[in-house]
Amino acid sequence: MNENLFASFIAPTILGLPAAVLIILFPPLLTPTSKYLINNRLITTQQWLIKLTSKQMMTMHNTKGRTWSLMLVSLIIFIATTNLLGLLPHSFTPTTQLSMNLAMAIPLWAGAVIMGFRSKIKNALAHFLPQGTPTPLIPMLVIIETISLLIQPMALAVRLTANITAGHLLMHLIGSATLAMSTINLPSTLIIFTILILLTILEIAVALIQAYVFTLLVSLYLHDNT
Repeated sequence: MNENLFASFIAPTILGLPAAVLIILFPPLLTPTSKYLINNRLITTQQWLIKLTSKQMMTMHNTKGRTWSLMLVSLIIFIATTNLLGLLPHSFTPTTQLSMNLAMAIPLWAGAVIMGFRSKIKNALAHFLPQGTPTPLIPMLVIIETISLLIQPMALAVRLTANITAGHLLMHLIGSATLAMSTINLPSTLIIFTILILLTILEIAVALIQAYVFTLLVSLYLHDNT
């Protein structure tokens, strides 16, 4: 009970060396692959989900935008597996670190924006000034639109970090309450434990939804610039 509430968010170390890199590289090892002509049910289901997700995200893109399909599918698989592995006991969730989420958001956002300025510079610049804007408001609107553009990667990273961190903290608090009540009142313990199970199911859904939302927003930024 005296454990620091934020202890689970501290980056782990092995012999004084950061182990976050090994943890980040671990989820791709869980993705099954097949060397046979006929796949089993697990790989068939995995391929169906990948095709469904990529089709839903790529239908709005043109030919240039669809070149990002492999990157976006890899991104959603990585974030989803990382979030799900973080729900295991005594595990570390890299997506609770704002620095890592920024490291994912900034290059993807910058790549989409640079592509927009290279291929459609007139349309990219037109976003800074809506049509029919009164002349006195032009400088203010340009500043506002510039700030809204630059804040997009920060919003991506903060949204993912806040949602995953809040869920982990809530599970930690309810788990601690369940442990504390187990020696005081058994009926109350059962009620709190039921709430903990329901919250765990909700967190599994949140882990998958946040991976989808992060990738979908990157896909929308890409669509606006291609």
